[in-house]
Amino acid sequence: MLYQLYETQRALLSPFAEFASASAKLYSHPLSPFTHLPLSQRVSAGLDLMHRLAKEYEKPAFNIHSVEVDGVDVAVQELVPLEMPFCRLLRFKRYTDDPAVLAKMKDQPTVLVVAPLSGHHSTLLRDTVRQLLKDHKVFITDWTDARFVPLEVGPFHLDNYIAYVQDFIRHIGAADCHVISVCQPTVPVLAAISLMASRGEATPRSMTMMGGPIDARRSPTAVNNLAMNRSFSWFENNVIYRVPPNYPGAGRAVYPGFMQHTGFVAMNPDRHLSSHYDYFLDLVRGDDDSAESHRQFYDEYNAVLDMPAEYYLDTIKTVFQDFALVNGTWNVKGQLVRPQDIQGTALLTVEGELDDISGAGQTRAAHALCSGIAPEHQYHYDAVGAGHYGIFSGRRWREKVYPEVRDFIAKYDHGEAAAEAEAQATVSKARKGRAKT
Repeated sequence: MLYQLYETQRALLSPFAEFASASAKLYSHPLSPFTHLPLSQRVSAGLDLMHRLAKEYEKPAFNIHSVEVDGVDVAVQELVPLEMPFCRLLRFKRYTDDPAVLAKMKDQPTVLVVAPLSGHHSTLLRDTVRQLLKDHKVFITDWTDARFVPLEVGPFHLDNYIAYVQDFIRHIGAADCHVISVCQPTVPVLAAISLMASRGEATPRSMTMMGGPIDARRSPTAVNNLAMNRSFSWFENNVIYRVPPNYPGAGRAVYPGFMQHTGFVAMNPDRHLSSHYDYFLDLVRGDDDSAESHRQFYDEYNAVLDMPAEYYLDTIKTVFQDFALVNGTWNVKGQLVRPQDIQGTALLTVEGELDDISGAGQTRAAHALCSGIAPEHQYHYDAVGAGHYGIFSGRRWREKVYPEVRDFIAKYDHGEAAAEAEAQATVSKARKGRAKT
């Protein structure tokens, strides 16, 4: 019922939001006589803010049309090499007529970025992708809003998420692939690669895990405490609703995006209130650059998606209540998740010093679990001064974190480091085989 009430409210506010937008322009357009009235700038700014608070936010576009490689602008086109009901695999294909740059791009590492399925769209990693494209061939998971997936497609569990990641890795080619997981997917990505290693499949050359809850017991944050201190039935009864009839996924059980957005805002209400007031003042002062920066941030921040209920509840129980990965009890379709079986894949973990979503040590816990990877192929980086978003977006990502990630991937893409890691894995497997006989 709550979802239906929200949709009713949204429908009622929609014409008001459009009226506020039109009225704001009436008081700000240079050819309008109302622009010259006293306080017209304040009236226009107030109406513009009302419009942004009441409007509906659609899924943003990546809008990455070109990127600079070796000082040359190359065109970028989005392709969809693989599409599944709950996710598309996007490739950012680069094009250039410069022979030298083209030759260099062909030899650059291939990276799969696994975006979080935790409320926001994959476009939240726009800055991550844009920076990676300078030195890599880039793929990213583009998760589908569950309200648009018809009920007859069936449920989507955490196990399905793992299977999707494995299918994407196989499609790209595990032996030549580097995987980067940001926040939530660190756990299922580690599980996916562990299961592939246990089955004797090829695994990616490297995996980079950034700000994720590998071991949510360490330095628990407000997000962790909510998931750990509420009972599983509380989540079932209080945050799961059915999609209303006006969407293709009508009847599907989901954790609605609007509830997730409310939770995001409730974590830092003063900060958001101050930001909106600053936006109002920027409009009054005519500071277009600051106002546009605000719009770009909140166009992304306010665009949320519904998560499949099965997947969300599985994550709560597996990651935040049973700690199945670190306890060694996680069973995926009859197979135990054993990170210690990973051997030919190098590991880099990244944490933000000021991360208030995944606390200190939660991501670093992956190193103890991946005991099959030689210590010399395991790395950790602490991003000083970076919060959760700062480790994959913004100045600190571009200037501090990205160079570490880039150099790590380059080290294991070609040359002695990659060969050594693969040789070590081969020797270890041979020893295991002899031990069994």
